[in-house]
Amino acid sequence: MWAYAGPGLLVAVGYMDPGNWATDLAGGAKFGYTLLCVIMLSNLMAILLQHLCIKLGIATGRDLAQACRDHYSVPTVWFLWILCELAIAACDLAEVVGSAIGLQLLFGIPLIWGCCITALDVLAVLYLQNKGFRYIEALVATLIATIAVCFTFELFFAKPSLIGVAAGFIPSGEILKNQGMLYVSIGILGATVMPHNLYLHSSIVQTRRYEPTPDGRREAIKYATVDSTGALMFALFINASILILAAAAFHWSGHSEVAEINDAHKLLSPALGVSVASALFAIALLASGQNSTLTGTLAGQIVMEGFLNIRLRPWLRRLITRGIAIVPAVIIIGFYGEGKTTDLLVASQVALSMQLGFAVVFLMRFTGEWAKMGLFVNPLWIKILGWTTAIVIIVLNLKLLIDLFLPAALLKTIYGLFGLPAPS
Repeated sequence: MWAYAGPGLLVAVGYMDPGNWATDLAGGAKFGYTLLCVIMLSNLMAILLQHLCIKLGIATGRDLAQACRDHYSVPTVWFLWILCELAIAACDLAEVVGSAIGLQLLFGIPLIWGCCITALDVLAVLYLQNKGFRYIEALVATLIATIAVCFTFELFFAKPSLIGVAAGFIPSGEILKNQGMLYVSIGILGATVMPHNLYLHSSIVQTRRYEPTPDGRREAIKYATVDSTGALMFALFINASILILAAAAFHWSGHSEVAEINDAHKLLSPALGVSVASALFAIALLASGQNSTLTGTLAGQIVMEGFLNIRLRPWLRRLITRGIAIVPAVIIIGFYGEGKTTDLLVASQVALSMQLGFAVVFLMRFTGEWAKMGLFVNPLWIKILGWTTAIVIIVLNLKLLIDLFLPAALLKTIYGLFGLPAPS
């Protein structure tokens, strides 16, 4: 088990990055514990999809990007690569803004300068890559432990309603009827199940040594799945903690409109009556942002090499990705002020969710083909669960786009055809 432990933590980092903070804070402050069920369902989807990534990587020796390159024409592969790069840029945007906010809350550094300072993390990534993969995993584990300790104390201070929390894990039909609730829900989905994580996991799971026999591969898949599932359950705890904290501290105290991370930090200590609460919040946010940069770098390299068979030097690849994220962040903060940062984080997560359908469809297709997978092809029950997950993701994204961009009168007509109430 120890030999296979590690890749799951790297993947789980993507499920608790600063983008999750924005969506979870907004969901908890506005809607109480209602959206806990969305976090749980998203996490279950993530566990299934990451298991399929493990199967693909170990059974075929190819990651998802390489499998796409093997299977599709050059124009299609370039199109998929561009989509994936957009997803990585959206994720990196969340990391840049989240880390900058953490620096501002702890040290008073302006957000624009904080965004620029985050570019320096390329040096840490390069140093760790030269030392070896286990060093990266060790740093990730330390930062995750820091986040967990901070939120354990925060929940102790917040004293949430256990009955309310339990009820929040039961799905509610209101989520589909309320446009604001649905928008935040799809943001949570985008923040939880991340498209580039599917490419990343199918590659890094191959860093472990296993016998190239059916029994050896079966053992590798089993232990890698245990590693991945355990790490993702940890991510569920972190995400649920953020939402529960926001609900307990703000929803019923006259601060239900708190969706800005800065406002949450400012109001947390007074709301909970504990002076250290705001500092713990900021430390956990900074650790979250720095943690996510490690997996963003690895995912970017794997995607470019897998789709295009182009290998850039790690420092150049990192600077390009970080530059794509920093420029829009600096422009938006410069023009609209620091109050728009949380809107930027939520929008980046919705953009991630829009890319997700493509990655999931290809993952389901490849792991369902006997020619590629052999003995490890998906059984019928996994095919049903996997395709159901893909359909749910795609339908929710289409619904969100329709609700956001069609006129209210046309929406009322469309929903009336199906006997459904138009979104509010």
